[in-house]
Amino acid sequence: MEQFIYKNHKKLRYGHTTGSCAAAAAKAAAYMLLSGKETAYVDLMTPKQIPLHLHVLDTMRTQESVSCAVRKDGGDDPDVTNGILVYAKVSYIKEEKASDECGRVRIDGGKGVGRVTKPGLEQPVGAAAINKVPRLMIRENVLEVCARFGYTGCLKVVISIPEGEALADKTFNPRLGILGGISVLGTSGIVEPMSEQALIDTIRVEIRQKLSNGSQYLLIVPGNYGIDFLETYGHGLTLQDAVKCSNFIGEALDAAVEFGAKGVLLMGHIGKFVKLAGGIMNTHSHNADTRMELLSVHAALLGAPVSLLTRMMDSVTTDDALKYLQEAGLMEPVMGRLTDRMAFYVNQRVQNRLESGIVTFSKVYGVLGQTENVPKLAEKIAAWHTAGGQA
Repeated sequence: MEQFIYKNHKKLRYGHTTGSCAAAAAKAAAYMLLSGKETAYVDLMTPKQIPLHLHVLDTMRTQESVSCAVRKDGGDDPDVTNGILVYAKVSYIKEEKASDECGRVRIDGGKGVGRVTKPGLEQPVGAAAINKVPRLMIRENVLEVCARFGYTGCLKVVISIPEGEALADKTFNPRLGILGGISVLGTSGIVEPMSEQALIDTIRVEIRQKLSNGSQYLLIVPGNYGIDFLETYGHGLTLQDAVKCSNFIGEALDAAVEFGAKGVLLMGHIGKFVKLAGGIMNTHSHNADTRMELLSVHAALLGAPVSLLTRMMDSVTTDDALKYLQEAGLMEPVMGRLTDRMAFYVNQRVQNRLESGIVTFSKVYGVLGQTENVPKLAEKIAAWHTAGGQA
């Protein structure tokens, strides 16, 4: 693609999704099956209304079917699926009549396309992990070809991704219960470079799945520091209980409310969580970095001298600033104030529609602060897992 977007002062090229590849390959295969001709390129209009002109590769033909591939081009977005071949095999189904358009085009996954094994995902258990929009794109494009050639029968479309099984472990699929390959994804048909939406969508899927599997209380951690801390924190909490939300704490809380959670326990390093005390729910440094300001203002409200505040403001890491607070005997009261403010803004975000708890820690100093309801929430989360809940 030769369309671009500017992010962080960089010119980045758009790409196209695995869903667009699957739909384009299916369209090309259907054309070659019904026309009896070959084609080297296929045109596809994406849901975002950006047209694609894609190269058709590795065509194979029998009397009853045609298979071909389209290569994934993720543009300037870093993605493990960039460059993979997405295949579609289109074959005749010998039925005289279908009840509706869905029946006329039967879609399934082949080698390298994952299978859903747990409830709570967009597709039902047992189905191929081909999401709703790619399925719609495949169906509409195949039916367009059928109409062109006056074909009123039924066709079967099998999407395969030979590299998918090897790539699956580099995605979230195993955590989500999608086994045997990767997913065929995309809502717009277009990959926007460095898009945050794909990660937010994955977080939402994992939260919805845990709640669909019977969990009513969620453990949410931003990243690896939180995961590592679970090993020493105790209370029966394990890695299998945790949903990783990266910097998107606000979006994770929104999803918890939307999908009906009764409670959420947030556990994170002070370097990220101190920002919650300022109402900052996207903790990426590009969005906001007020770590030293928030630590310093609460120290100032407790009477810290200017010399201490200056050292804190000049600190590079939160652990450095905490060292100065500890030396001044202000660590505990400052962290008490900050934890209260974190709880205030988290409750404001969820509008008091669920019970929330917060644990914040440092790799150097351990637990720095936690709300009083944390043990009760931790017990509820651990009890569900012990009783046979699935991660």
